[in-house]
Amino acid sequence: MSKIQNLELLVVGGGPAGLSAALAAANYGIKVSLTEEREFLGGQLIKQTHRFFGSEKEYAGTRGIDILKKLIDEVNKNNNIEVLLSSRVLGIYEDNIVTILNDHKMKKYYPQSIIFATGASEKFLAFENNDLPGIFGAGAVQTLMNVYGVLPATNVLMIGSGNIGLIVCYQLLQAGVKVAAIVEAAPKIGGYSVHASKLRRLGVPILTSHTIKKAIGKEKVEGAVICELDSNWNEVKGTEQLIKCDAICLSVGLTPLVDLLKQRKVKTTYVSELGGYVPLRDENMETSIKNLFVAGDVSGIEEATAAMIEGQIAGLSVAKRIGKNSKDEIEERIEEAKNELELLRSGPVGKKIRKGLSKLGLNHGKNYNEKFSEEALDISHLMKTGVPSEENLKNKLPSEEKVFDKGPIAISECFQRFPCDPCVKSCPFNAISENGNINNIPYVDFEKCTGCGICVSKCPGLAMFVIHKNFSETTSVVIMPYEFLPRPHKGEIVKVFDREGKYLCDGKVIRILDGKFQDKTAAVSIEIPKEYYLQARNFKVEEGNHG
Repeated sequence: MSKIQNLELLVVGGGPAGLSAALAAANYGIKVSLTEEREFLGGQLIKQTHRFFGSEKEYAGTRGIDILKKLIDEVNKNNNIEVLLSSRVLGIYEDNIVTILNDHKMKKYYPQSIIFATGASEKFLAFENNDLPGIFGAGAVQTLMNVYGVLPATNVLMIGSGNIGLIVCYQLLQAGVKVAAIVEAAPKIGGYSVHASKLRRLGVPILTSHTIKKAIGKEKVEGAVICELDSNWNEVKGTEQLIKCDAICLSVGLTPLVDLLKQRKVKTTYVSELGGYVPLRDENMETSIKNLFVAGDVSGIEEATAAMIEGQIAGLSVAKRIGKNSKDEIEERIEEAKNELELLRSGPVGKKIRKGLSKLGLNHGKNYNEKFSEEALDISHLMKTGVPSEENLKNKLPSEEKVFDKGPIAISECFQRFPCDPCVKSCPFNAISENGNINNIPYVDFEKCTGCGICVSKCPGLAMFVIHKNFSETTSVVIMPYEFLPRPHKGEIVKVFDREGKYLCDGKVIRILDGKFQDKTAAVSIEIPKEYYLQARNFKVEEGNHG
């Protein structure tokens, strides 16, 4: 055992919350030791190839893996941060001594402050044969594919339609794996509607009010039996159906990793809306133990953007506490971060989080406008099926058909209130607006819109399209976002599909924008028969056209 090493700040966990916390404190002169049990930094960001929602200030529109590169680059350049990789915190004791296993040696530290950003673990699900090889957690599938480049299977059944389940399904499809279906026990989809809609356009069925009864197979998964649930969550007899698949992926929620906090006797309480047992804490992320802070999923399950802001608040709070200088400036930055967090949580999708936080006695000093937190449109059909209703579409399309005669115009198929603004920020003509609140649904001013197509590549939800109805006397052109390989060639004939993934017609690729600006979300112009311009929303490249 080595002698005790004094520290100003120990950050436990090198994911988005821990990295943000370390940087926030170190930028104000605090000496930080950042410990991560794995051999690399990043946490969940290392698996997140999709673009983030949220505000531009918090990296909205940037892919998780690119956010990680920026954070790590900042950490590596900061002389106040010492990174301890492959370092597992084994214990924290009543005298605040922390023991860390590093390089086969047990080391002891005595930090003035600690920020725990230990994240969360995946929940599991009880069903017959759930121990067969071929049953994965969603995090394991992401790790296999996006960290180690290994395909988990060829045909996957996803259980759970939260954002993680929907995102992993999309990534499976990008990797060439078939997704047999998404099974969701609740009567509505758990994740953002834009994630669900892009899967439906790719032909993936989403079965709400369904559950898995058992896995089928002898040596490994060969299929699954699913069934319907009634309004009381009871199985509906006679509705069993066999789904053929060679893997079952479980995405049924996360629970905060509070083991070390409990060891230190931090007060915790069970809050189902936040994922399970969470630490009691104040608005500066400080727990019931003075100088012991939390940030990210360990304080309650939310999106990575919220985790990064919480990390900033915790890191800044430590900097203010240790107080080398700039206390007023730090306080100002803390307030800015709190306001940003409040804005992210103020829409309908933040309702569950707000309810959970209120059980901890937290409302960040303000009352949310619950009237605003309701959906602007009735999206019940969309949230049950992943497909917008005719009424939803009517609200976003031009009220007069003659608007299409002016030339190409952008169409937003984003119908749900959630914090996101890259389409608004990307428009050089100020034609897209959310009326001053990031949680509002974006609407297009068709008079200002030129149909330039910039928003098509910038929308993280792939919900922006450009329609040029009168491209010729008999044809229209629809510009669609495309994130698959191989890319189509100009002049190529492709299969065109509607919002449910049903074949509509053949289309001709007439233009592809796929440069650095598009950042791997190509904007592909497809010429189609004019009768389909309101239905055509996806296309597939024919196999064999890319020899």
